[in-house]
Amino acid sequence: MRATGIVRKADILNRIVIPKEICRTNGITDGTPMEIFTYGDNIILRKYTPGCIFCDSLTDVAEFKGKHVCAECRKG
Repeated sequence: MRATGIVRKADILNRIVIPKEICRTNGITDGTPMEIFTYGDNIILRKYTPGCIFCDSLTDVAEFKGKHVCAECRKG
């Protein structure tokens, strides 16, 4: 993990804004789906990448009949 030196306060609805510089360098644009994880007292944001619906693999996943399926599972 790398410190940015940027501190943001949550608003009344507990929202925070991700700084534009961080979004730009990480390829986050308007509408980018994000996953939220917790680890102890840490909150981790990650761009959402759908895994295979059968084996949860993230390798070579493609849309097949509207579902995300990896190459191995597409083979059958």
